[in-house]
Amino acid sequence: MIQELKRKLRSFSNKDYALHHQKYFKTGKGEYGEGDKFIGVRVPDIRKLVKLYSDLSLKETKLLITSRIHEERLLGLLILTEKFNQAVKIDDEKQQKVLFTIYCNHFKYINNWDLVDVTCPHLTGQYLFYKDKEILIKWARSKHLWTRRISIVTNWWFIRNGDLSYVFKVSEVLLHDEHDLIHKAVGWMLREAAKKDQKKVELYLKKHYKKMPRVMLRYAIERFDESKRKKYLKALI
Repeated sequence: MIQELKRKLRSFSNKDYALHHQKYFKTGKGEYGEGDKFIGVRVPDIRKLVKLYSDLSLKETKLLITSRIHEERLLGLLILTEKFNQAVKIDDEKQQKVLFTIYCNHFKYINNWDLVDVTCPHLTGQYLFYKDKEILIKWARSKHLWTRRISIVTNWWFIRNGDLSYVFKVSEVLLHDEHDLIHKAVGWMLREAAKKDQKKVELYLKKHYKKMPRVMLRYAIERFDESKRKKYLKALI
């Protein structure tokens, strides 16, 4: 089945998209996506295949996740996420744990921001929602850039469901991270948290905003009123 799926995936490929994605996802030497290979398939087309092939075996799904082709990895991760959603619907906790474990064991292949952002909230976030979340602190301290991003973006599921407890804990660990993609992700999650409870986010910011990278702060306060945004940003000048 996997060969048929790969052929269908390539039927959606476009050379112009591939060239664009190579640049957009920073695949050049020394960039965060160095060496990644794209065939130029758009995400809506990949999602069409997820619906058609959600019953792909776990063995074949893992083969996709470990592919050198970016779109194949994304397809495999989205299929894994769909399998997880199906396990949630039938309350199959054993299968949920299996899928969570597979995802975590393949962190090194979840190696660009799009792969992280469209999957981890729905898989690691959903799985950990009613469980001990301390593993997020371990992930936040990882040397692997994308594991650190997973640690913060996982919180999106918690935030959307009213739990802000770990977004502040993980954000504090990542406060001095050197990578711009972490600064943006932390700011993004704080912005989402502010939609639920701006007062809690402001309490956190009052303690930490002077130490924050500017882009992190700008993302976090994006939905604040203009006078408040200017006040925070002026203090960093």
